[in-house]
Amino acid sequence: MLKFISFGSGSSGNCYYLGTATDALLIDIGVGIRTLKKHCRDYGISLSTVKRVLITHDHADHIKSVGSFSYDYSVPVYATGKVHDGIDHNYCITRKVSSEMRKVLTVGETLQLGDFTVRPFAVPHDASENVGYEIQVEGMTFVIITDVGSITDVIKEAISHADYLVIEANHDVEMLQNGPYPEYLKKRILSGSGHLSNDSCGKALAENMTERLKHVWLCHLSEENNHPELARKTVETVLRSYGIIPGKDMELEVLRRTMPTGVYELEVRS
Repeated sequence: MLKFISFGSGSSGNCYYLGTATDALLIDIGVGIRTLKKHCRDYGISLSTVKRVLITHDHADHIKSVGSFSYDYSVPVYATGKVHDGIDHNYCITRKVSSEMRKVLTVGETLQLGDFTVRPFAVPHDASENVGYEIQVEGMTFVIITDVGSITDVIKEAISHADYLVIEANHDVEMLQNGPYPEYLKKRILSGSGHLSNDSCGKALAENMTERLKHVWLCHLSEENNHPELARKTVETVLRSYGIIPGKDMELEVLRRTMPTGVYELEVRS
């Protein structure tokens, strides 16, 4: 049985846990170490079982505590070379990842990491570099795609491979355009290297998901330009327009920005 937890998803901090009976990893550590430890205690999870960390990109809400966690638990950190360099130069990160714990990934290349087969793939976003992860474990495929400026052919392919999918639904376009953000920030978010809207997320799902997809979690919602129920309803409306019924054809949920989800036990393939 594979366990999945979101410890936070949004500009306040992102962190995701995947664990088997014998192995575990974290994807991004943008939440505080004390907060992470507390949530793990609450769920009966020992952080000593986490044997590696995967990083998507070098923005502070994804890497805030990665250096401290790696140091405290002697855990290697996997990221592309550009992302590692970005972490080194990010002034928000007080403790950097040590050279011996720095492991470099290559976009598109598959790597076996304990129980997990990991393939990073390119995701457009205005960071030093940004990747999603396609993770195969126990006969199923878990895909995470966060901070997405636009949907590429590579992303479409990853969605089509997913049994379980975490994907960004950052903003409602109308809320963003009519909201208080300065014009330059609105343009950045709406650009091809910004963030994915609810509508674009729904369309990406509808056009690329397959019958194997069991569960979708919408991630990285904007606090100012979105709302969990709005995101869910918008994506559901798009899916229904393609004849896809959430709750019947697949499960659709929204990850909370600052609160953990609890433990999901994911069904593996026999």
